[in-house]
Amino acid sequence: GRNKHRDQRAWSKFAVRVILTNPRYTGHQVWNKQRKDEVLLDVGNVALGTTTKQRWNGKDEWIWSDRPVHDAIIGVEEYQRVQEILAKRAHGSYSQRPHPTRRPYAFRGVLFCGYCERRMHGNWNNDQAYYRCRFPTQYARVNDLGHPKVVYLREAEILDEVDAWLGTAFGPTALERTITVMAEQAVDPNEATLHAVRKRLSECDRKLGRYRAALDAGGDPVEISSWINETKSERARLEGELKAVPAAQRITSEEIRAMMEEVGDLVRLIADADPDDKAELYTKLGLRLIYYPEKKYVEARVEPEPPHVQAVCVRGGT
Repeated sequence: GRNKHRDQRAWSKFAVRVILTNPRYTGHQVWNKQRKDEVLLDVGNVALGTTTKQRWNGKDEWIWSDRPVHDAIIGVEEYQRVQEILAKRAHGSYSQRPHPTRRPYAFRGVLFCGYCERRMHGNWNNDQAYYRCRFPTQYARVNDLGHPKVVYLREAEILDEVDAWLGTAFGPTALERTITVMAEQAVDPNEATLHAVRKRLSECDRKLGRYRAALDAGGDPVEISSWINETKSERARLEGELKAVPAAQRITSEEIRAMMEEVGDLVRLIADADPDDKAELYTKLGLRLIYYPEKKYVEARVEPEPPHVQAVCVRGGT
């Protein structure tokens, strides 16, 4: 519930590995995992002083609590078996692979897979930018996900089309139509929050009505009273949330027009920008692309943030 950015349909193999290698998931408290070392800023000039560096201690220096201090997810024996397996795998020759050369990807962070709705990651191949999604290799395949092993898309196949569409949708000739459509679709985030809280308040009222009816019908007064008290507490908390939500601000056509003028400036810059600048401009625009491999098309949306949320600017307003 706290990690809504993670896919909820399957466990990430990386997340499972983190749980199995973190001693705190055994229920024990662990201290002395790190230490602070004072390091000279310049060995040749001691007068410059030192800086503090956090460094890991060896596992034999860790201090474990005598007994569990919270609920465990894995047992101590299970944790130790995992460490032994990983230690065996680490044996043998190993060479540090050099860091790959940084490549420019125009759709960095804005292209999503139509199967799993996760961001597609850049992959440089044959001197070209590609994007791929490897969902099945990163998540445990315990569910029938219906996802290909790898989804690929070549950047050059859609780059010109996306820029041409942006130039058409946000050009001077289409400006009025775009403003009208956005004004009809604009929804303030606070409206959705208010609606959700009011819906939960209504559910609390329905519960209270059912509990009182059960009490009148001869139900256990002690048990039903506890239900009523819990629901009343929940209702009071929701009323506090409702008061804390800012009043909804419906964006006006004038605000949309001002926003569109800035968007138009960005669109004109995109055509001649290099890939790194394109990526920044697409993000500023609020561009979102979803690739559907089976249908062989990309759905493009632009959802720029309204002026009262964040002003659109490029490189400090230049």
